[in-house]
Amino acid sequence: MLKCLLIILGLIPLSQQQVPDKNPMELGTVHWNRNLEEAQNKAVQNKKPIFILFQEIPGCSTCKYYGSEVLSHPLIVEAIESYFIPLAIHNNKSGKDQIALDYFKEPSWNNPVVRIVHPDLSPLVDRLSGNYTAFGLVAKITAALLKSGHKIPDYLNLLEEELMAKALGTEKAFLGMFCFWSGEKNYAQLDGVIGTRAGFINGAEVVEVKYNPNKISLEQLIAHGKKSNNADRIYVDNPNVSNIKNIDIKHVKLGEFKVDPELKYYLFNSLYKYVPMSELQATRINKLLSENKNPDHLLSPNQKKIFEKIKFNSTNKMQNLIGLDIYKAFSVAEMQLRKS
Repeated sequence: MLKCLLIILGLIPLSQQQVPDKNPMELGTVHWNRNLEEAQNKAVQNKKPIFILFQEIPGCSTCKYYGSEVLSHPLIVEAIESYFIPLAIHNNKSGKDQIALDYFKEPSWNNPVVRIVHPDLSPLVDRLSGNYTAFGLVAKITAALLKSGHKIPDYLNLLEEELMAKALGTEKAFLGMFCFWSGEKNYAQLDGVIGTRAGFINGAEVVEVKYNPNKISLEQLIAHGKKSNNADRIYVDNPNVSNIKNIDIKHVKLGEFKVDPELKYYLFNSLYKYVPMSELQATRINKLLSENKNPDHLLSPNQKKIFEKIKFNSTNKMQNLIGLDIYKAFSVAEMQLRKS
């Protein structure tokens, strides 16, 4: 019905895909289709669902944030473009945009809404509205993958775990030990640990452990550390006050934490340090490299391509990307590979 109506009104150019050279901020960095019929045709040909973004262009601060942060996250963009046919519908425009808006009964001049639908436009998963977080979108993407019979790739599982932890709120523990490189890899194996950083407090070796308190408690962290000889002491603001129960561990005054120059030692001493990664990816990959295991299954296809290019290029002038914000890291990696 919608297809016929669009053709009758002459609002769909059949021979042209409308993808702008540069997206407005509200659309992020996804390569969007702007034509519903063409998106349907591609969905049929490629046997993929359609990922529809209803967005206000130009939009309010919420719309701009959603585009510049959520829809510009390199791993989210890759997932959208890999598993779906992306389609952007402006919710404040007339013509074909308004017809699509009316078909889906979406309100005009609204905050971002995402629908993931079959090629016949029937819903694959519930409509996403009112949740403008990266976690909310990734959770919807993974739900759609499961509904369409796909195995969720490891990189998306890790991303969802990391984003969920950050959305709920993470906590940090500073644990002292004889060797922080050992501590980094040992804490990385725990479910609920999101990131580790080796460093020093007053000259002593310490690992900063970022964790999701909804999945693992501080007591469990310390208990694991003591079993692996990676928890001799804990650094806290007030050594005389402890909320740690049933665990004997020395309390030391928390001082300035200085990150080790060879952060994530095993990752640092590999070519993988030039691959842009999320915090949890880097933490888990450092652990695998410490065991001489191949970590490629934790990388996205784009990250694997970057690594393959790195292997055949000189790395003399390349920047170590460990600890760098993932948006910045992807930008730096792209620039470095262009120059090499």
